[in-house]
Amino acid sequence: MNYNSAYAQSIADQLVSAIQSKKIDVPLLPDVIHKVLSIIQDPESDAAQLANILQSDPTLSGHVMCIANSAAYTPNANLVSLQQAITRLGIVEISNITIATSLNNKLFKAPGYESHIASIWEHSLRTALWSKEVARKQRVSVEAAFLCGLLHSIGKIVILQTISDFRASQDSIMGDYDLGVLFSEYQSDVGAVVANEWGLPEVITEAITYYTHFEDTPNHPESAATVQFSHQLATHMHDDVALPVDILRTSPALQLLNLYPEDIDDLLTHADTIAEDVKALSL
Repeated sequence: MNYNSAYAQSIADQLVSAIQSKKIDVPLLPDVIHKVLSIIQDPESDAAQLANILQSDPTLSGHVMCIANSAAYTPNANLVSLQQAITRLGIVEISNITIATSLNNKLFKAPGYESHIASIWEHSLRTALWSKEVARKQRVSVEAAFLCGLLHSIGKIVILQTISDFRASQDSIMGDYDLGVLFSEYQSDVGAVVANEWGLPEVITEAITYYTHFEDTPNHPESAATVQFSHQLATHMHDDVALPVDILRTSPALQLLNLYPEDIDDLLTHADTIAEDVKALSL
């Protein structure tokens, strides 16, 4: 790959070496997320189990309640307890809020790249919420779709952490062009390392690893294609000049997802709601 500077090439070489030697420093996944993932995957789980997990962390439970009571999630309602919130919104919705709250941009430390991480994370929230809508349209698992979308760019964030650690000085910040080249080349490899380190379910691991080339996905191509199209919806929502709707309608993911022009028109009507949900999850 061609980089704009010798510095960027040097950082890329170090990243490749770290990937090959499996020395990527992956942040610890908060324990609460492991517990919530177990609940989501257990059909026998109930609201009381989720409430007990949240009540063990007053700060987290307070944050979840704040989001659950926001106008985006519960307009004209006043939820006063976790049990009530879970009953009203459902185990899946509260679980998604909990994971998004626990795994936010503040978990990741990459001095000099804070604005990049914040931007990637906001885009990931948009992609997660669009993934839910696309999954509903297909009548498939909404909770898996949300998590696939939320984590799809985790490789980019860990790359930023890694190259921040490589820097010779605080003034050595890689330019956006070189970052884009680095992301394009290595985000899938680094994302796979993170997914394996965190022990994520196969469907999420494959979405992270293959969403940019879903046709190569071994077992869950529809999930990876859902993330690719949702990623494009999120990009269009943020900048409809960079990705106009006419280009959106030609996405290679659409054929596999069996979505038609009228489906896309219907999905786009959810843009305002998703914008409000992103604001709520960013509280």
